[in-house]
This record gives sequence, C-alpha cells and structure tokens, in this order.
Amino acid sequence: MPGIEALARAVRAGEVDPAELLEDALARADAAAGLNAVVHLDREAAVHREGPLAGIPVLVKEIIEVAGLPFRCGSSVFADRLGSVDAEVVARVRAAGGVVVGLTHSHEFAYGCTGTVNRVGPCRNPHDPARITGGSSSGSAAAVAAGIVPLALGTDTAGSMRVPAALCGVVGAKPSRDLLPMDGVFPLSRSLDHVGVFAGSVADARYAIEVLGRVSLPLLNGPPRLGMASVPADADVAAIFDECLRAFEAAGARLVEVDFDWDEITRTAVDLQGPEAFAVHADLLDERYQPDVRNRLLAAAEVPGWRYVRAQERARELVADIGRVLAGVDAVVLPTVPMRATLIGDDEPSVREPLLRNNRPANLSGFPALSLPMPVHSGLPAGLQVLAADDARAFGVAAWAEGEMSRMWLSGRSSSRKPHS
Repeated sequence: MPGIEALARAVRAGEVDPAELLEDALARADAAAGLNAVVHLDREAAVHREGPLAGIPVLVKEIIEVAGLPFRCGSSVFADRLGSVDAEVVARVRAAGGVVVGLTHSHEFAYGCTGTVNRVGPCRNPHDPARITGGSSSGSAAAVAAGIVPLALGTDTAGSMRVPAALCGVVGAKPSRDLLPMDGVFPLSRSLDHVGVFAGSVADARYAIEVLGRVSLPLLNGPPRLGMASVPADADVAAIFDECLRAFEAAGARLVEVDFDWDEITRTAVDLQGPEAFAVHADLLDERYQPDVRNRLLAAAEVPGWRYVRAQERARELVADIGRVLAGVDAVVLPTVPMRATLIGDDEPSVREPLLRNNRPANLSGFPALSLPMPVHSGLPAGLQVLAADDARAFGVAAWAEGEMSRMWLSGRSSSRKPHS
C-alpha cells in the first residue's frame, strides 16, 4: 500500500474511492477481532475526499474523546458514557479529511504498560496472540501492525506509545510536549502526558505530525551525530542494537557515548505520575476499577506531598541535564525496551519497570522521541528509540536510521523480518 500522503493524494484526484478504503478497514478490523485491538467501530463514518488526510482511515485510542462514540477509557466506570465533543486532535483529523473509523483498546485509564487490563480483556500482539502488545496505547499499535489502518492516535505518559510500537513492530511517534493538543484527552499525569501517532513508516508518522501539528519537519541533511546510551537489554535485543550501530557508523554517523541519571529520572517521574494520577481518580475510585489499576492508584495516594513537591523541583534540574546531553548530538539512540513481548499472564509488576525505564526521559523532559522497528534476526519485533532536542531532528534522524536499517535487511546483513513499512 502507498504511504498516507500518496494515498490521500490519490483520493483527492479521484483515483481511489474513500468509501472503499473505509469498507476495507472495517473488514480488516472484523477479521482481526480476536486481537481485541479495536473496541468500537463506527460503521457509518462519513468519508472525505479533500484535505491532506483525504479518506485516510484513522483509529483513536479510547481515552481520546470522539463525539458520539463511547468514551469509556477502557473501564467499566464509564461503561455507558458517550463523547460529547471531539478532542482537538480528533477535530484536526477530521478537518484534514481523515476518517475516524473507531476506537482502540487502552490499558484501563492508560495506567499500565502491558495492554492486558481493560473492561474487555487483554489486547493481543499480532505477531503472537499469546503475547502482550505493550501499553497503554495497546490497540492503536496492534491495529497498525495488523494492517487494519495506516494511522492511529495514541497517548504517551511514560512510554505508552513507544513500548507497544516496539513490541508490535511499528513506528510510534511522541512529538514534543503540546505539539499535538491534549484538549479532550482523559488525563493520566498532566505533567507527563503527550499525544502522538502510530504508522507503518517514519515518513507516514512525520506526515501525520506535520498535518496535525501544523508544522514543517525537514529531512536530515547528511549522516547524524548520534549519542549512544548504554542500557541493560536482553542478549538478542542488545545484539541487534549493536549491529544497527555498526551499520550507522559505516554509513557515516558519528557515534559518541552519553548517559542519563536513570535512577533519578525514574524516581522523579514516578513521584510526579502517581499523585497526579490519583488526583484525577480520587472522586471516582471504587470496586468497578480493574484490581491492578485500583491497587496502583491506592499506592500512589500514599506518596507524601513533600515527595511530589521535591519531584517538581528535581524535574526542572533533570530537564536541563537531558537538554545538555541532547545539545551535543543530533539524537540519542537506544533500545526502546530491553526485551521482546512477554506472554500474557506473566507477572506484570516484574515486567513494568523494564518496559518503561528507557522511555521516561522523553516524557519528563517533553523532548520528542520515536520508536521504530529494528531489523530483527528472527521472531518478535524489537524497537530502536530516537530521542532528540526538537521534532525536526527527531524525525530527521529517525528517517535516516530507518533507511539504513532497511538497507541492512536488503543486504542480508540482518534479519528475516523486514522493518515495517
């Protein structure tokens, strides 16, 4: 299938019927119903023939309000609630000609990184339905990976887009804070929440961000200067990441070692997120919540006020530290997560922190970050994360890296699985 820019151009030119695109997306959603990625379909969605996203089917994470569609946030607490107005980012999709075809699975209230906790059960990985998708934007990643739609909206608070993008083998793009508006998005942690997109390629993600964020993101001019963040990873993920670094260097990238204060970033982000999440749910929390989410919220309520205030102060210092690292490179690259997708039912508390650790700097700082598929040798997907000081560099480096990893696959230097495109 062509990229979304070319597909929208074909719709505008009358070469592609947007009604057929909608029917195809609905049929693919029905065929993939066992994944639990799509929790509601709008079979009467109006198609559009004009605009930069003309006719493009788009799915929306269920914590983002869509007028007239369920606004459940993955929870029985809001089982009968309908959206009254479109969130601003949804309004921008429609204004650009995109067709909102339905809603995708979210870990309940976006408070989890596995995608296993929802009123309708777990979301399943298209590469192996016995395994997690990651979360909380689980359904959006799985829907793009399964080919249901070429574009989906998600949110990211501590890696909630990049984690499922890595585990499902698609591009997950979290732009800089507030580039895509949060209006109409049910909050998890107002200090850390971002809106972003899932797509099959960096080019598609960049185009969507340009349209929805009303910005222009030029491509990179020449090989980048890359910061290498040394982080723990399973042997197979570490091996393919090292192979990618060698390919990048051979293609002209300059590699330098960098590091962050990982433990302090984690402590600070946790002490911000927990109290802010409980503040949202303090007047709602009851037995209708899934036990995992309810227990985590109750634990968050025990964080003393002095720790939250200290986290706010420390966050400003850490943002400056992260900014200084990013100022010396075009981007920092590292594995998005240190593992492949685990089995549904594996002990979630033991999985949670490894999934989130590498992703927290981008949310704490507000700097943009993307996850894109590495050309894995075999089996399940693995993701490369690109973190940069601004959106142009983040998307520019990601596009360059994607091109080099595609060449790795084509040359046979890596892999039986081509990067998703």
